[in-house]
Amino acid sequence: MTDSSLKFKEQVAIVTGASSGIGKACAIHLANLGAHVVVNYSSSQDEGQKTVDEITSNGGSAILVKADVSNEEEVKAMFNETISKYGKLDILVSNAGLQQDAPFLEMTLKQWQKVIDVNLTGQFLCCREAARIFVEQSKKPQENNHNELSIGKIVLMSSVHDVIPWAGHVNYAASKGGVMMFMKTISQELAPHKIRVNSVSPGAIKTPINKEVWSDPQKYDGLMDLIPYKRIGTPRDVAKAVAWLASDDSDYVNGETLYIDGGMTLYPEFADNG
Repeated sequence: MTDSSLKFKEQVAIVTGASSGIGKACAIHLANLGAHVVVNYSSSQDEGQKTVDEITSNGGSAILVKADVSNEEEVKAMFNETISKYGKLDILVSNAGLQQDAPFLEMTLKQWQKVIDVNLTGQFLCCREAARIFVEQSKKPQENNHNELSIGKIVLMSSVHDVIPWAGHVNYAASKGGVMMFMKTISQELAPHKIRVNSVSPGAIKTPINKEVWSDPQKYDGLMDLIPYKRIGTPRDVAKAVAWLASDDSDYVNGETLYIDGGMTLYPEFADNG
C-alpha cells in the first residue's frame, strides 16, 4: 500500500457498534486507508477485540472502547479516551443500532424505548460530542490546517427504512426516519462551522442480524424480488460509501443521504407497470 492510497493518514475516527457487521467493515476499511480507529462496542468485548486484531495485524492502528451509545456518561468517556489516546478527532461514524421487533399491537413500551434510545438518542449523544470537539479543535492554530476543507466529518448510519415503511418494525422504522431529519437539521446548523454531516442508508446487507434470511435459499429468492440489482449487499459496500463521505473527495457534500441498496428504494413492484 502506497502513501497516496492512505487518504486518512494520521486522521482519527470513532466507529460505534464496530464489533460486527457494517460497523466492523467500516472500522477495518478506514484503518486500511490510514486512519487511527477507535473501535466501539457495547456488549461483546471478544468480538470488538477481533475487529482491533484484524486492523493491527494488517499494520493499522486501533483501540477498543466500551460504551453504550444511549448512555451520556459512557459516550463522554469514550470521546475523552479518544482524545487522551490520539490527541484529536477527525471522523465520527455513528453506526451503532439494533432491532427489537414485534407487531405494533403487541409492542411493549420497553421494546419501543430501547430501540429509540440506541438508534436515535445514541446518534444525538455521539454527534453532539464529536461536534463539540471539532469546534474546539478549530480554535487551535496547530489543528486548524484544513484551509477550505471541513474541520470534522460525521457519517450517520440510517436505513432504507427511513423512507420505506416496515410493518412489524415500527420502532426501528421510526428511529431511522428520525435519523434522517436529525442528520439534515444538524447538518444545516453545523455547516457554518465547516462540519460536514451526511448519512448512509443501507438496504439488505449480508450481516449476522439478518442471517436467517440470506442463509435460507427460499427466503433469499424472495428477497431478490425486492432488489432490482439482484444481489444482497455486503458490509464492504457500505464501508466504501462511508469512507467516501468521510473523505475530502466529498467535501462539498453536506446534509445528504446515500442509499446503498441495489435499487430497493426504486419500488421494484412497479417494474412491470404494477
